[in-house]
Amino acid sequence: MADHPLAEVFGFPINNFTEDAKRMRRNKICPFNNKVPSCTKDKAKNPLGVCSIFGDGMPVITCPIRFRERWIIVEEAANFFFDERSSWTSIAEVRLADKYGKSAGNIDIVLVSYDEQGNVTDFGSLEVQAVYISGNIRAPFENYMADPKGRQNLDWHGKPNYPKPDYLSSSRKRLVPQVLYKGGILRAWGKKQAVILQRSFFETLPKMKNVKRERADLAWFLYDLKFNKGKNRYTLTSDEVVYTEFEPALDKIITPNPGKIEDFVELLQEKLDQKLDGNPPDAPSLGDVILS
Repeated sequence: MADHPLAEVFGFPINNFTEDAKRMRRNKICPFNNKVPSCTKDKAKNPLGVCSIFGDGMPVITCPIRFRERWIIVEEAANFFFDERSSWTSIAEVRLADKYGKSAGNIDIVLVSYDEQGNVTDFGSLEVQAVYISGNIRAPFENYMADPKGRQNLDWHGKPNYPKPDYLSSSRKRLVPQVLYKGGILRAWGKKQAVILQRSFFETLPKMKNVKRERADLAWFLYDLKFNKGKNRYTLTSDEVVYTEFEPALDKIITPNPGKIEDFVELLQEKLDQKLDGNPPDAPSLGDVILS
């Protein structure tokens, strides 16, 4: 297949033309347990039905709903949260508030255990994080959807804003704030948390200290997409569970790894030399502002 950025569209590889694949594309259906049958990503009437894109030749999940395949994420998280004899269920999109009633955001999925009378006995949270995309993904998507069979091998390489996985933005703008703020409340309550990630995303994070499962209050559930050649389809597969403690793990993630101060001073010297040599300043000085 040529250099096309799309790995899965409406749940199927772009070169899959089985009746199921064509039906999903035709009706814009999400096969991964979205809150409604249709895909609702980006726009309800014209959804961006891209589940994953290629990054370094491997499929990278870019839609959090993609992780709901067969609901294996909730089953495995429940084994971390509760005793194996517990009765439990899942509740999606639960609002979390701080002591002042200010919203801390919605928890993606809350697992709730209950007794024979239906009373809540325990709970734990799941934070599901896909990877952001840099570049323009809608352009190749709409190009493909206009003629799937004729454009499955279209070479998109060299096009403006070629879409790529943006791991840095995914962690700084989404994962860290979500886990830090919502997770801080849950940690204060003594509740366990599970973070659902693809392995390739997790490997871009700083290395965290592992602990035994019994000591962990934060677990990182890592998954990957394995290609089934016979079915010409990707399957979500559990890869590993990394057990950590909340505070040491978050401290490790949010603490920067500084470069050499000498490199920064050298950069400052270069910019200072440019100013002193008579080049126009990047911004007006205070004196310029006063004189004007």
